[in-house]
Amino acid sequence: MDSALAAAVAPVVEGHDGRLSVAVLDTVSGRSAAYAPDGGTYDTASVVKLGVLCALLLSAQDAGRELTAGERARAAAMIERSDNEATSELWDALGRAEALDAAHARLGLTGTTGGAGPLWGLTRTTAADQVALLRQVFGVGEGLVLSAASRSCVRELMGRVVAGQAWGVSAAGAAELKNGWLPRSTTGLWVVNSVGRVRADGVRALVAVLSDGSPTMDAGVALVEAVARAAVGVVVSGGG
Repeated sequence: MDSALAAAVAPVVEGHDGRLSVAVLDTVSGRSAAYAPDGGTYDTASVVKLGVLCALLLSAQDAGRELTAGERARAAAMIERSDNEATSELWDALGRAEALDAAHARLGLTGTTGGAGPLWGLTRTTAADQVALLRQVFGVGEGLVLSAASRSCVRELMGRVVAGQAWGVSAAGAAELKNGWLPRSTTGLWVVNSVGRVRADGVRALVAVLSDGSPTMDAGVALVEAVARAAVGVVVSGGG
């Protein structure tokens, strides 16, 4: 399946001078595939906000409480509008990278490291880890850590992302998602990422596309969307 995915992605990434990785899990058939030619990690940009929310919910679960009104408001702003100030407030309150890394370990992520100090957007991750996180959010498989109520909270917010930020994996079908985009000051090139669940014509697929090195945000979005369409098509069809 990985070779079929690589073949499908190859014409899409031709001419892209940066890097790209994608992982897909068809939750109906159980088929999965990944394309990670460099095997490396990527800056998350704002897709880390999904992990921040899961860490917040785990912390509340551990304390046997629900989110406060303030936490709920910041969580909604963070996911629905990708509000950076709300994210920074939650990041600081949780305990920054140390807390995120601990939560990620419980959630089954093995290749993700929180950003230094206040720089949550420079958390490093892999497409496979993002699919592992999506498994927790959408209740797929064993070893689930998030409660049903916590999973419902995350899914609801991912389904309410504002229209201007609903690009990405949604190119493969209706989706609950979270995207990230970041221009790197050192190169002027863009990090563009999209993770979420695609639902279309019986399809239920968890998808994570991570990229860097695009000359513009629009170019990065177009690349991510084309890869998402190709990847979902391959995995859902069984590689045909």
